[in-house]
Amino acid sequence: MARIHWQDGRDLLTRAVAPGVVLFAVLAGFGLLITGPLDRLDDAEDKVTDAFNRNRTDFWDPISWVCSRFGNTEVVIGVCLIAVAIIWWRTREWRWAVVPLIAISLQATIFLFLTLLVGRQRPPAIPMDASPPTSSYPSGHTGASTALYFSLLLMAAARIERAWLRRLLMTLCAIVPFLVGIARLYRGAHHISDVVAGMFNGVVCAVLAYQWYRHRARAERPAPSLASAAGQLKRS
Repeated sequence: MARIHWQDGRDLLTRAVAPGVVLFAVLAGFGLLITGPLDRLDDAEDKVTDAFNRNRTDFWDPISWVCSRFGNTEVVIGVCLIAVAIIWWRTREWRWAVVPLIAISLQATIFLFLTLLVGRQRPPAIPMDASPPTSSYPSGHTGASTALYFSLLLMAAARIERAWLRRLLMTLCAIVPFLVGIARLYRGAHHISDVVAGMFNGVVCAVLAYQWYRHRARAERPAPSLASAAGQLKRS
């Protein structure tokens, strides 16, 4: 079982937090553009919102409600903690187990500061839910679910040996964030660019968390001894 080392925190800062600052700057720049010089984009996006409004039905309303709840804070945190516990139980690798936790934490931090900076208004739609007191940009539901499930997708691709189970889990993890994003549009909570930005935030945060683990795993591998290196040279 790997021990916690000061280098874990240092690498987390340099390989996840620092790139996360760059990600924040990119998303903030885009958000300020679409609420400033490119605010005419709202006209095109409002057409998408109107289309969802006109096509709401008694069949899709409850389905969208369920899909939207997959991005709720309490659901994302609950699923993440269960996943962390199961992964720790199966592998006893704490660094591997906390990858999804790092991903959603980084995503949430970036999301919070973006909402404070950009302050975009919600779309002119008939809302189906009580919106949280944050701006429309980016979609927190989409970002949180993407960070969680995309990190689990990467982990499944790397570790699950049974092909059918690996493909099943990867497919499910890819579908859930997409369903959350569509549900948020359907329920009038976000513009389409809010959802796209949230998904981008989640994907990048998941990749950063996963790459942090890979770097730490390589750094923790023992260096080959001189005897084993000499044996490899002889065999070659």
